[in-house]
Amino acid sequence: MYKLDLPVDLKEVAAIERRRNREQQRQSRIFNAKFRTIGVDVAALEQQVEERRTMERSEKVREEVFDADREQYDKIALMLEQKEQKLARDLEQAVLNYRAQNQKPETRREFDLYDPDLLKKDRPARISDDDPRCGPASLQKFVGEDLNEKKRKELQIEMAKKCLSEQIDERKSIEAQQVYADNLYDRKRVELDERAQHLSKMEEECRKAVNMATSNFNQALAMETSERRRLQKQQEEDNNLAEIYNHLTGDILTEDPTVAVSAFGPHRVVPDRWKGMSPEQLKAILDIQKQQCEEKQRLKEEEKQWNMEWDRQRTLATRAAMNLEQQEQEFSREMRKRLDGYNQQLSREQRAHLEYLDKVVYTNNPTAHFLTQFNTTSR
Repeated sequence: MYKLDLPVDLKEVAAIERRRNREQQRQSRIFNAKFRTIGVDVAALEQQVEERRTMERSEKVREEVFDADREQYDKIALMLEQKEQKLARDLEQAVLNYRAQNQKPETRREFDLYDPDLLKKDRPARISDDDPRCGPASLQKFVGEDLNEKKRKELQIEMAKKCLSEQIDERKSIEAQQVYADNLYDRKRVELDERAQHLSKMEEECRKAVNMATSNFNQALAMETSERRRLQKQQEEDNNLAEIYNHLTGDILTEDPTVAVSAFGPHRVVPDRWKGMSPEQLKAILDIQKQQCEEKQRLKEEEKQWNMEWDRQRTLATRAAMNLEQQEQEFSREMRKRLDGYNQQLSREQRAHLEYLDKVVYTNNPTAHFLTQFNTTSR
């Protein structure tokens, strides 16, 4: 080859020198950590920041949704607990009211042992012709004056037959009511099994039924209370009138007013002419006794009806409590199912994210030779 002495191109030399100076200045700016302003992927960093903010916002929204659901479930649980407590208080108050109104001391069988009015209700001086208290000097019984022995025995036999018949009828009625109650319970249990698929609708109907039953029960209880007070007042007046009438027409005062009329006034009698009460007076006493028996029977029927109504109300309240408990259990199962589904979804998303990092992001691991290529030039 031939070596040519060509003149130096000053422009080219100047251009090369300018590029060399710019490269040195660029390296001083890039390799100096205090003044370096380039060399960072700003877009990637901003994208990472935005992704981080988006993730934080989604996490915050998810936490808020969980908090709202938790507060709602707590309120529902608190409402159910308050309803159960209120129902227990109402049942306890109803039992106390029943005891105060229908289990009074004077209605007990042994009340006659500690009755404060026992002396007022004591037997008179003579209750029958065979009374051992009536001795020769009692002037309460005379030989040959027992005229009602046969009629008295007939009345006693009739009363015994009537009481036995009433006991048999009452026993049959109780057995029939028990059979009817068992049949009704079986039918209601089958009905509850069929209606188990409609819990939401059944809850509303049960609540309305409980409210209506409570209102009816309160109204019936108020009417029963007022009626019982009226009957007690009427019974007291009848007892007072009967007591006055018995004193006026009893065995102690007179036997036959037409024969024992005294010359000193109609309010006095002649002892040796007194022959006992008249048939009209005896008939009036028997009528009063019959009325008292009918009144006692009516009171028994009213008490039986009230007990049946109370049993029905208690059965409705028990069924309502069972329905609420079943609904609460169903609601808990549904919540657990939703939470399990959400946890499974989170697990699948986490596994997919880990697989993406392992198979897509972290597939090309850098080596030492790769790291030596950096910081050698500004380009």
